[in-house]
Amino acid sequence: MILTPLEQFQITVLVPCRLYFLDLSFTNLLFINLIILFLYIMLVNVFSKNGKFNYIPNIWQALIEKLNKTVALLLYDNINEKGEKYLPFIYVVLLFIVSVNLIGLIPYSFTVTSHLIVTLTMSFAIFIGVNVICIEINRENILSLFLPSNTFFGLALLLVPIEFISYIFKPISLGVRLFANLMAGHTLLKVIIGFSWSILFLENIIYILHLIPLSVIVLLFGLELGVALIQAYVFTILTCIYLNDSIHLH
Repeated sequence: MILTPLEQFQITVLVPCRLYFLDLSFTNLLFINLIILFLYIMLVNVFSKNGKFNYIPNIWQALIEKLNKTVALLLYDNINEKGEKYLPFIYVVLLFIVSVNLIGLIPYSFTVTSHLIVTLTMSFAIFIGVNVICIEINRENILSLFLPSNTFFGLALLLVPIEFISYIFKPISLGVRLFANLMAGHTLLKVIIGFSWSILFLENIIYILHLIPLSVIVLLFGLELGVALIQAYVFTILTCIYLNDSIHLH
C-alpha cells in the first residue's frame, strides 16, 4: 500500500546487480520500458501477420496506418516535404510517450515520464540531434538563429543574448513540461484516493460522503487520460517545430 502520494514515483530495484562501481540492477523503470518494447514488437509483427501488411487492413493494421498518417501530416504541416525523412523518428517519439503515459494510468504500475531525468534525457537527446541536423544543412548560417534578419547593430546586442538564452532553455522547458504535468496529475489522484479511503473507514454515517471524492476521481481520471495524450502530442509537435527551425532557420 502506498503511504505517501510521492511514493508511487519511487524507482524500485526488482533484481539487484552491481558490478564494481556500476549499478546494473533491474528496476521497475526498466521493466516498463521492456513491456513497451514488447508491445510494439507484438503490434507490428503479430497483428500485421509477421510484419507483412495486407491490402485490406485489419483493425490493428488500420491503427498503425492511422498513427503513421497522423505523424506524416504533422511533419508536413510543420516542415513541408523536407520532413518526410524524419517520419520514423517522430513516429517512435510519439508512440513511446503515448505508451508510457497510458501505462502509467494503470493502478500499481509505474509512470516513466514522471521522472525528470527521463524527460530531460529525451529532450536533450532531441536537442542535440536537432543541432546536428542544423549544422549539417546550414553550416555557418546557423548563427542566424540568434540574429533575426534586418536587425541593426544596436538592437542585435540586445537580441542575440536573449535569443541564445531562450534557445538553450528549449530542451529544459520541453522536458520539464512533460514531467510536471504527469507528476502533478498522478499526485492529485493519489491524494483524493487517500482522502476517500480515509472517509470510508469512519464509524458513523459520515462514511457515505466518500462517494463525493470517488466521483471526483472518475472525472480526474478522464482528465488525466486527456493530459497523457495531449502532452505526448505537445512534446511531438514541439520537436517538429524545433526541426523546422533547424532546417529553415529564420
